[in-house]
Amino acid sequence: MLGPVILAASRSDKMRRLISAAPVTKPVVDRFIPGETVDQVVPIIKDLTAKGLELTMDVVGEDITTPEQAAAARDAYLALVDHLKELDLGTRAETSVKLSMFGQALEGGHELALANVRPVVEAAAAIGTTVTLDAEDHTTLDSMFAIHEELRKDFPQTGCVIQAYLFRTEADARRLAESGSRVRVVKGAYKEPAEVAYQQKAETDKAYVRILKILMEGEGYPMIGSHDPRIISIAQELARKAGRKLDEYEFQMLYGIRSDEHLRLAAEGHRMRVYTAYGTDWYGYFMRRLAEKPANLLFFARSILTKG
Repeated sequence: MLGPVILAASRSDKMRRLISAAPVTKPVVDRFIPGETVDQVVPIIKDLTAKGLELTMDVVGEDITTPEQAAAARDAYLALVDHLKELDLGTRAETSVKLSMFGQALEGGHELALANVRPVVEAAAAIGTTVTLDAEDHTTLDSMFAIHEELRKDFPQTGCVIQAYLFRTEADARRLAESGSRVRVVKGAYKEPAEVAYQQKAETDKAYVRILKILMEGEGYPMIGSHDPRIISIAQELARKAGRKLDEYEFQMLYGIRSDEHLRLAAEGHRMRVYTAYGTDWYGYFMRRLAEKPANLLFFARSILTKG
């Protein structure tokens, strides 16, 4: 029941000011967001890849209100790709983007977002890596999938994200599994109405497994975005039954959550990719991490109590 409350707080300017001003907030945020600039996260990238992990990098920020801000977001990702080029990691370090950052919600936003994201996808391809389009609330998905389809005409390795709690997602998974695309499946972290999404965790979990089965039995490359031990175990079994080799799917988890599990899966030979966000506009991202998992909220609350 706390999830919807936290998600509502993520859209509140008053709560943003209150939480941002709390002395305890920064050290807690640092657990999930290890830096504000590319230079600050480069050592993190080097450390994680040295441990056998892979990464997908996210420049946080979604509250774009002008075309100039959208262009600045594009430039921030181009700067990130320039740094990844210097590290020469290939697909071991990719990027994840939210099309809202590229102007999707503005007037003419579909065309604007496509125009802004394309140079990022081109730059990523030029250094041997790729981009995954993150899913946002259900009203944005038709546009996201259309942009994904358009980008894949020239860059077929472009990935996308689907959310298990939405009723539409099983159909989306079947379409994407047939296309051979890269698909990350997550449970979902936005407040959605009962008309379009499951409201109970148990129903979402069941849908997740059904969707994962579709992807594992399809022709695409499944990316399992989950920290849930049960889901991870089921994914391994579904992959085995589908005859998939260890390099024909991957696990993805957030930076700062279950780090020991990251290393365990990598040690077993799995591809384990760490979703690593950085930037100054961290509030919305941070609040959704709290909403997704009660343990994250307990961690934050405990920090407040112990820090005073």
